[in-house]
Amino acid sequence: MSNTRLNGIIRAWEQGKPAFTAFAKLDKQTAIEMSDAPYDGIVYEMEHNPYDVSALGDSLQYLLNRKQIAGSGSVAPAVTPLARIPANGVEMNQSFAKQVLDRGVYGVITPHVATVEQAWNAVASCRYARPKNAPLYEPKGVRGDGPATAARYWGLSQQEYYAKADVWPLAPHGELLVGLMIESTQAIENLDDMLKNVPGIGFCLIGEGDLSQELGLARQYEHPEVLAAMKQIVDTCHKHNVIVGNPHVTGKNYERLLQEGYRFLMSAPSRSYGVVGQARELAGY
Repeated sequence: MSNTRLNGIIRAWEQGKPAFTAFAKLDKQTAIEMSDAPYDGIVYEMEHNPYDVSALGDSLQYLLNRKQIAGSGSVAPAVTPLARIPANGVEMNQSFAKQVLDRGVYGVITPHVATVEQAWNAVASCRYARPKNAPLYEPKGVRGDGPATAARYWGLSQQEYYAKADVWPLAPHGELLVGLMIESTQAIENLDDMLKNVPGIGFCLIGEGDLSQELGLARQYEHPEVLAAMKQIVDTCHKHNVIVGNPHVTGKNYERLLQEGYRFLMSAPSRSYGVVGQARELAGY
């Protein structure tokens, strides 16, 4: 088995670069178009779009670019797929994470995480059970055992998949990412405790839309009050050396976001390739 990093988002971070991503729809043509797009990863949007695991499986297959695989020697897609699930953190619904992981995604983004308990559950949902005396035992994994489809998609045996299917950076060799959506004042108040007490959080993604709604400033992303709330999130993530992301990268704000230390940058798909190219150049790609 190769020791090459499969998850392109983690690869970018380990190289000291930000990762550029975009939301994607669950359809075959979008997957084909995104397979060689200038992104490190994509996020299949299943929170506000229909939760269709069968369509996710099809999209993952069409995301594979055989020419790229033949040229690179890596069986992993050039653009790493994650999924944003529909269950909010407060719902503590582990089955959504289990099903998208079993299809083969390389990470799960959970919306509306606001407490230590919810963050702990999000990480545990992405981990298999381990012997109690094993290293890195906590958060105790609760993901059910059904690796066949995911292992096939990753191009690994099931035993090789088990070895890699753990959460980064808790497991440095892990290829799975746990992303938490921070999108409420409650989440901001509890974020320091979450990041201090829950190992295995790969990144926090600011939910500017819901946060601005709660502040009474719906979608006014450049409003000083919204920017101040976002800065609290960024500062807390930097304090704990946890990557922070922004889902609304544009031609107007990408330089500021890079300067402020965002390292998971999401732009609108396809039509924003030019913006992504400029941002990648600025980031040293």
